[in-house]
Amino acid sequence: MTPREAVAAFYERIWNSLDKAAIAELIHPDFTFRGSLGPTMKGHAAFADYVDMVTGALADYRCTIQDLVCEANRAFARMQFEGIHRGPFMGFAPTGRRVDWAGAALFTLEGGKIADLWVLGDVAGLHEQLKRNAEH
Repeated sequence: MTPREAVAAFYERIWNSLDKAAIAELIHPDFTFRGSLGPTMKGHAAFADYVDMVTGALADYRCTIQDLVCEANRAFARMQFEGIHRGPFMGFAPTGRRVDWAGAALFTLEGGKIADLWVLGDVAGLHEQLKRNAEH
C-alpha cells in the first residue's frame, strides 16, 4: 500500500467509519503513536483504546485531510478534526456542541503498513472552544 492510500484508508476506515478491524489491516504490529491528546502509545490495543476515548467523547467524529504530501515511505497530512462534545473530554463535561480544530500528522510506513504516527493538533484552540461552550 502506498503512503497516500494508507493515510486515506486510516482516516476514512478507522476514524470516520469507526472500523477498528482496519487497525490490524493498516497498522504495523509494532506501531508507535504520539497524539496531541495523550502520551506516546505502542501497539494495536493502545491505539484502539485511544480511538474509543476520542470517539466516546466526540460523537460524529470526523477527520478531513486538507493537504497530503507523500515521499518514499512517509506522508504528511494537514488535517481538520471535528465532533459533537457528548462525553467528558479534556476535563470538560459534555456540552452537546460541535468543536473543530486543525492538526498535522506525520506518518512513516514499513512494509506497506503505518509503523509510526506523530500528530500535532491545535489543542489550545480546542480547549478555548470547550471552555466557551461550557460557559453557555
